[in-house]
Amino acid sequence: MRTAIYPGTFDPVTKGHVDIIQRAASLFDRIVVAVAENENKRPLFSREERKRLLEETVLDLKNVEVRVFEGLLANYAGKMKAVAVIRGLRAVSDFEYEFQMALMNRKLNPDMETVFLMPSEEYTYINSSIVKEVARLGGEVRCFLPAAAATALMEKLNRGESGVYPG
Repeated sequence: MRTAIYPGTFDPVTKGHVDIIQRAASLFDRIVVAVAENENKRPLFSREERKRLLEETVLDLKNVEVRVFEGLLANYAGKMKAVAVIRGLRAVSDFEYEFQMALMNRKLNPDMETVFLMPSEEYTYINSSIVKEVARLGGEVRCFLPAAAATALMEKLNRGESGVYPG
């Protein structure tokens, strides 16, 4: 069985993430969507909330499972017996960082490849940070997020849990 890992913070999961998950699911026998913490980001949703939103979103994809993980991705991939890490590339600006990470992961785990997938053109400009900002400023975000994530984001913002209150 060929397993691939798709790591990310997914704060929240977007339609672009889902597009990458679907593409990866058609290429590999098993996809592990790995919800991570990122010390450089302050997520709006807890790791467990992000995991739950992803699980609701990928429920119909039978070869996809959602897990949380800590530590080095290269080590986690080895533990999961993954042959590849999936990374989405929206634009050329993503490539330099992703390329450096891929080379570092290859050094740490030579048995693991990085596979870059491009989302559908309609999702190339979407990222979680921009979507959260649009929502904070009162914009409509349902066209960018799966239904469960859009509802959860609006509920969280309406409760004032973002630190910034909606318009």
